[in-house]
Amino acid sequence: MKKIASYIAGEPRFENTAGKFELYYPATGEVIGHVAEASASDVNDAVTAAREALKGRWGKMGLEERLTLLDRVADRIMERFDEFLEAELQDTGKPASFARNVDIPRGAANFRIFANMMRAFGTEAFEQETADGFGALNYTIRRPVGVIGVICPWNLPLLLMTWKVAPALATGNTVVVKPSEETPQTATLLAEVMREVGVPDGVYNVVHGFGPGSAGEALTTHPGIDAITFTGESATGTAIMRAAAPGVKAVSFELGGKNPAVVFADADMEEAVAGTMRSTFSNCGQVCLCSERVYVQRPIFDEFVERLAKGANELTIGDPFSESTGMGPLISRQHREKVLGHFERAKADGATVHAGGGVPQVGKRFSGGYFVEPTVFSGLSQDSALVQQEVFGPVCHVAPFDDDDEAIRLANDTEYGLCAAVWTSDLKRAHRIVRELEVGIAWVNTWFLRDLRTPFGGVKLSGVGREGGIHSLNFYSELRNVCIKL
Repeated sequence: MKKIASYIAGEPRFENTAGKFELYYPATGEVIGHVAEASASDVNDAVTAAREALKGRWGKMGLEERLTLLDRVADRIMERFDEFLEAELQDTGKPASFARNVDIPRGAANFRIFANMMRAFGTEAFEQETADGFGALNYTIRRPVGVIGVICPWNLPLLLMTWKVAPALATGNTVVVKPSEETPQTATLLAEVMREVGVPDGVYNVVHGFGPGSAGEALTTHPGIDAITFTGESATGTAIMRAAAPGVKAVSFELGGKNPAVVFADADMEEAVAGTMRSTFSNCGQVCLCSERVYVQRPIFDEFVERLAKGANELTIGDPFSESTGMGPLISRQHREKVLGHFERAKADGATVHAGGGVPQVGKRFSGGYFVEPTVFSGLSQDSALVQQEVFGPVCHVAPFDDDDEAIRLANDTEYGLCAAVWTSDLKRAHRIVRELEVGIAWVNTWFLRDLRTPFGGVKLSGVGREGGIHSLNFYSELRNVCIKL
């Protein structure tokens, strides 16, 4: 049975906490470990350690020395690849093929990428005219914001955590990380890596626990936290924003999505079906960028639905550690009940089931796991619950449209605005459509393809602010203008 500790000021802390909670393996439902729940006192110790590190060696460290340490963090993650992979699979139940090619390498790459961005980005400088003719020179310097509260989701635990931690550390901040209670292991493993490569104690701290009345609330309301970055549900983002308001803390939120895929009749059918398979069923649909609403132009609607359903029915469901597995379980029993509840309501509303809609047979070994079938519905109205509410599971609803204007109207008919995928061979149409979509990210003839220098984030209920490239570096920096009279 594993023991997963919080990590404060460079030391694991398992006994002196608020208590323990159980960690379940989603593929079997079995308890695989006990996690130390951080108390408010533990959180205070973590924030204090982070603030002391700002004043100590980390705060006095030169830029290149700091960035070299982040390069070593990336190297060490890859050296301990198998340990990170096992932890990720045990926590999430996602297929090894996904975590091996996405989560772990990207988790390491985030440190290298943001270290190199800090090396590459220069500073602004402006010459100013003055009345005496001598002028003035204005230039900008970048300083850390301070102690950053990092609250992470369970769907891509290492990837999305390092996506925040790496730029925060690259710009000289210190962090207190609160992973999801569902997926605590890789955050603690990363704490071990930080110490192994020589990152000073207190720079990276981990506090495990829940939200209200636990570590999450203690962290977001702590006066020693200078900024908060969060990825997760929109409702949780609202609560965190409320908690951050009294201290006027800066916040960066990447929240929920009810993302459309729009498939035109001139699209390459095979590419569009394969792309929509990925955008609907990757990580069991538990990716904020997944397509839960699919709009297909009427002339190809029937063929597209038939092919998509066939692909869903052919997905291999089962053992996360098998390289042949195409889809694993949902994250928890509670989440499976929520997703199956959406399925039942959709059927009651008159949905046509083209694939899935229930619980698969996965054999005795995994009978206690949180599996659901990859599911394709059609026939619901635009205002139905399945079309409007985020499910966060392996499901999409497919509906027909006739022309560009209808496609845009249907795609934008949601409270969310994270991303969209457009499938068409008409480049002019693609440019026109993406200008009208109310999203932060628009893909054309692809999905999940990211240049990490570009802005990432949503509009409406899908978030506040942007991450990626200079946008991340700016959030984690205080920009100070210096004016020198010549």
